[in-house]
Amino acid sequence: MKVILDIKESSRVPFFMELVKSLDYISVVKEIKQEKESQFITDLAASFNEVRLFEKGEKKLKSINQLLDEL
Repeated sequence: MKVILDIKESSRVPFFMELVKSLDYISVVKEIKQEKESQFITDLAASFNEVRLFEKGEKKLKSINQLLDEL
C-alpha cells in the first residue's frame, strides 16, 4: 500500500522522517522537496480520488461538451 503525506510544519519533517525510517516495515520510496513537483503529485492524487468516487457512483463527472463549453 502506498500513502502520500503532506507535512504542514516543515520544522517537524526531520523528526517524522527519522521515525518512519526506524520502522522496519516501511520503506521510503521517494522524498519530494520541490513545491512544483509536490503540487503535481497532490493534483494527481486528487484526480485518482475523483475517479474512484465516480466508479463507486458517489460522484458525477462532467461530459466532454461541458468541458469544452468551459474553454
